[in-house]
Amino acid sequence: MITEKIKIVNDVLGHPRRQSSEHLYTCPYCNHHKKKFSVNFDMNVYKCWICDAKGRDIRRVVRRFGSFSNLKQWDKVAGVVNHSNLEFDLFAEEAPEEIQRISLPKEFKTLTGKVTPADLRAFHYLQNRGLDKGDILRYKIGYCSEGEFEGRIIIPSFDYDGYVNYFIARSFNDHWMRYKNPNASRNIIFNELNIDWDSDVVLVEGVFDAIFAGNAVALLGSTLREESRLFQHIIKNDSSVFIALDPDAEQKAMKIARTLLKYDVEVWKVDIPEDSDVASIGASEFQKLKENAVLMRDNQDYILQRKIMSI
Repeated sequence: MITEKIKIVNDVLGHPRRQSSEHLYTCPYCNHHKKKFSVNFDMNVYKCWICDAKGRDIRRVVRRFGSFSNLKQWDKVAGVVNHSNLEFDLFAEEAPEEIQRISLPKEFKTLTGKVTPADLRAFHYLQNRGLDKGDILRYKIGYCSEGEFEGRIIIPSFDYDGYVNYFIARSFNDHWMRYKNPNASRNIIFNELNIDWDSDVVLVEGVFDAIFAGNAVALLGSTLREESRLFQHIIKNDSSVFIALDPDAEQKAMKIARTLLKYDVEVWKVDIPEDSDVASIGASEFQKLKENAVLMRDNQDYILQRKIMSI
């Protein structure tokens, strides 16, 4: 099986240079003139020592850079089946994207600069949630002390061009309505400006989860629909997806996984501990869980792998 896989990858990337257990190719991501793209077929991993492109499934390289024939050959060798459900013409006739741009509340006060005594309550709320000044600056977080969004933290969302397309307004003074968000469409990619589509994309429930998960998009209480902008960007950019929803959203997570798998997306499932979410466990603990994520093929495959890992 390994020999056949090597032949397929050689067909995709060219003749390699051997070094111990590794096969070194010209990197298809950065095209550096030296062969620094290391593929370990025994461990099913790859890494470029120049641009740091890396992954835990060589099939992804075959899919992205090879032909459909290469992919079928790989799947035949690896025992992966069923390309019949793939809809390769999904975006053959794309409709123009609707651009949503809104304004922040006129009472918005930024917390990215020097914190004044009037800002302390809002600032301390963010500190208690585990955010530091770097997080506040990166996400341009502020608050309102009066007006419609009085007593609320404001976390803006910026589109690819840097314009505000949504914002989250979270109470920091125990108001019975924790969230009071703008009357605008949620068919946006929250903080698209910060998303690196060439890296793994993490799907999480809320904005605070996204801050701690790294390269993450908050679903804002929604699911992932095929007609959504987020789904279309995942498919067009061939992004690997890590699903890291709250434990009580298991059915939603599985539904999202099935939708993505139908389009041959590489999907990983991160198991969040009971009574927790990404924001409550923090960035470092989440990264540990992410490293132990399960690569999904279907529901039964995921269930079986979890049982094996628990033995």
